[in-house]
Amino acid sequence: MGEVPGQVRDAAVPDDTPRTASRPPRRDLPVRPSPDQIMAWLDAVPDPEIPVISVVDLGIVRGIRWQGDTLEVSVTPTYSGCPATRVISMDIETALRDRGLQDVRITTQIAPPWTTDWLSEKGRARLQDYGIAPPSPAGGPDRCPHCSSDNVTRISQYGSTPCKAQWRCADCLEPFDYFKCI
Repeated sequence: MGEVPGQVRDAAVPDDTPRTASRPPRRDLPVRPSPDQIMAWLDAVPDPEIPVISVVDLGIVRGIRWQGDTLEVSVTPTYSGCPATRVISMDIETALRDRGLQDVRITTQIAPPWTTDWLSEKGRARLQDYGIAPPSPAGGPDRCPHCSSDNVTRISQYGSTPCKAQWRCADCLEPFDYFKCI
């Protein structure tokens, strides 16, 4: 049977049966994945500066909502001048497009400002396992991420990135990064 102008074929319909333009096309993806499903996908997107922690565990994914057919994801940078913000937005968009979502918009939400309180417990544990002391309300690390000693001293308030400081353990003598409490 030949194609008739104005008719569209549906993958679910046998090839010899045309469908009219009034019948919606079949979709393989749910029209709108749930926010929980989207968060699960984003939990696989690593922070570009600390790749053992996801953008979800970092606490910077602040909102997921549908605006018509567009998925909008709000991201709060760890600080206003964070150089990784643009890369993070591109990585989030790529991850969602790889899951079949084509109409994605990433927005930056600067208020309320990000705080280390938004780090998940899983994220804190991953930082520790990676050798970065997670933030502490006391303003310094509780213990060395290498040997667990509490005999630590600050080397410098400035670390490899603006959100980290340099510390050293007096027992194992290893230097380590401390994720500053913000």
